[in-house]
Amino acid sequence: MPRTIIRNARLFTSTDDSENLVPGCLVFQDGVIEYVGPEEEDEGSKALSQALGSDGSSATEIIDAANRVVTPGFIDAHVHMLHFGLSLGKLDIMACTTLEQIRAKIHTFAASHPSAPRILCKGWIQASTGGHALAGMLDDLDPRPIYVEALDLHSVWCSSAALTELGVDAATKDPPGGTIHRDAQGRPSGLLDEGALPSLVWPFLSKTLTAEQKQAALHEAVSAYTQAGYTGVIDMAMDEDEWDALETYRARNGLPLHVAAHWLIPYSDSEREIQASLDRAIAMHGKFPPSASPSFCVVGIKLIGDGVVDSCTAALSQPYGARRDPVEPIWPAAMMARVIDRADAAGLQCAVHAIGDRTITQTIDAFARLNDRHRPLSSHRPRHRIEHLELASERDAKRLGDLGITASVQPVHSDPALFKAWPALLGTHRCRRAFPYREFLEAGAPLAFGTDAPTAAHLPLPNLYNATTRRSAIEPASLDRTTPQFAVSLAAALKAATAGAAYSRHAERWMGSLQKGKSADFVMLDTDWTPEGLLAARVRQTWFQGRKEF
Repeated sequence: MPRTIIRNARLFTSTDDSENLVPGCLVFQDGVIEYVGPEEEDEGSKALSQALGSDGSSATEIIDAANRVVTPGFIDAHVHMLHFGLSLGKLDIMACTTLEQIRAKIHTFAASHPSAPRILCKGWIQASTGGHALAGMLDDLDPRPIYVEALDLHSVWCSSAALTELGVDAATKDPPGGTIHRDAQGRPSGLLDEGALPSLVWPFLSKTLTAEQKQAALHEAVSAYTQAGYTGVIDMAMDEDEWDALETYRARNGLPLHVAAHWLIPYSDSEREIQASLDRAIAMHGKFPPSASPSFCVVGIKLIGDGVVDSCTAALSQPYGARRDPVEPIWPAAMMARVIDRADAAGLQCAVHAIGDRTITQTIDAFARLNDRHRPLSSHRPRHRIEHLELASERDAKRLGDLGITASVQPVHSDPALFKAWPALLGTHRCRRAFPYREFLEAGAPLAFGTDAPTAAHLPLPNLYNATTRRSAIEPASLDRTTPQFAVSLAAALKAATAGAAYSRHAERWMGSLQKGKSADFVMLDTDWTPEGLLAARVRQTWFQGRKEF
């Protein structure tokens, strides 16, 4: 690859001391950065002279950034790539605020797609139907099976035809960690949540797809991510189906993203099944280790510790407003600790979905028990991580820093447009503790930003807007702010979306920041570099390993 130089740029390197933009240039060759910094410095002048050639004729490609901002490529620290690609073909009902609007939109969509074997919808916000989700609300719209995914992907609202093709009836037992909601006679009423999705819904729908449909979905996902400025992803809840599809896509097309995966370990009442899942994750980690295949590897496991606030399945230390008893975590503490201990001993990173304060505390307790094993090698901590951390206590925020646990969070989930149901469910006193990102930083916890697409928009710039302003990217005219005391600076947010995400998967030595010797992964942005200007910012170019991909 010839040497390339990006001149007249405003650089944000995402190094530890990065706080502001620095005018300068970026020089790279063969996919590796050779120089980054001011053009006027000795090293910069030397790099420019070498790039131009001794006789002044151009020996390389020179690109004028025209004073645009150049940053490391974004890394989504929490995404589901195949699910995201498939979601792009589903009917989006997120904007619907009433049952009538949802029904009208589904009816219109069904009429305009007569050959579709089933109607797949996404973006349902439970509050829009008053918390009700009955098959009878959908059955008269179309005889085909109708599936309505909750925005958070922790519940699916099904028509009777959908329940029938899933094989869910009165005799079907609730799956481990999940619920088949029922009427007074014990018949499924239409709502499936938590463990019912990975055990019943997703495997069935996956079998209805051809291999080529999955490849097409991945193509859409990869294209969308490249256009958005991403050069890396950490795929959560990986399984055989998605890994095989990704491997095929990579072999056919190449993959302009560094991909690290956490293998899903579904909760089961059978410890033998859990250990079998863990055996498979350990085997896949051995076959695709980050040491040998850093851009396409299995780095660890994923446990789903609880649900979400909107469906009242996140495990809290105190009951939800309308309930008497607290919700239990999906994983019993002892079982969670055993799985984490074995995975850690095998060299795998552990990621745990934990939203409610009760599950967060339980998960930190499990990680704390590993501390004695790693204390002699404190500089080589395994970098276990907790996903979401939406209602962490002040004490637990401090413990994250003390133990070096990565706070893997998704600022887009804090959008005020998605926060409206929380006060009624939790009370305003608990809402004041929501999404305490600044506390995590101040406690010294590593911070990594993701989007959790398709549960939210995959776009990185609105994600940074949520983190820095705590205002709504969905409803930008609104002046509402979600717990603004926990906002972080633009520099801190951008580091979390680049270097922090790289650090979370032990990749900071070769990606995540603009430094000599690292992979030439970067984006060029039109932006005025203020939190308020992020919604108007645009990605102009995306470069991966020294190649312009967008």
